[in-house]
Amino acid sequence: MEDWTSNPMNAVTVGIALFAIVLFIWIAVLGGRLKKLRKQYTAVMGNTGVTNMEDVIVELKQGLADQQQANTELKAQLIEMQSTVTKQKGKVGVIRYNAFAEQGSNLSFSIAIINDEKDGAVFSGIHSRENTYVYAKPLEKGQSVYPLTPEEHKAILEAK
Repeated sequence: MEDWTSNPMNAVTVGIALFAIVLFIWIAVLGGRLKKLRKQYTAVMGNTGVTNMEDVIVELKQGLADQQQANTELKAQLIEMQSTVTKQKGKVGVIRYNAFAEQGSNLSFSIAIINDEKDGAVFSGIHSRENTYVYAKPLEKGQSVYPLTPEEHKAILEAK
C-alpha cells in the first residue's frame, strides 16, 4: 500500500481540500459580518424606499435647508408681531368721580386707552343734572396738547 504523501496528486488534492475548508470558514465569517452590516444599514435607512445612501443624505440636507428657511420666516414674523403688539392700544384705565360735589354721585368718568408707548386717547364724560358731555383728547407718550385734568392723569396712570 502506498503512502498518500508519496503520490503528488494526493498531496495536491489534500492541499486543495484544506484550502476549500479555509475558504468556506472565511466565507461564513464574512457572511456573518455582512448580515450584521445589512441590519445596521436597514436600521439607518428605515422604510424610506431609497437604496442609495447619497440620496438619503441629499434629502436630509434639503429638509434641513427647508427648516432653516421656515425658521427665518418665523423669526421675521415674530419680530413684526412684537412690533405690532406694542403699538396696539389695549391698556385701559377707568376712573369714576363726582364732577360736581354738591349733586349726584360718581357718574362722571375718565377712560384712558393707550399702548406700551403711552400713545392713544383719554375720554372724559362730565355728568350734570341735565346733560353728559364727553370729551376726547389724543395722547402721545402719555401727554396731550390739551390740558389734562387730575382724573385723566389718574386714568392714564391706571392704564399703564
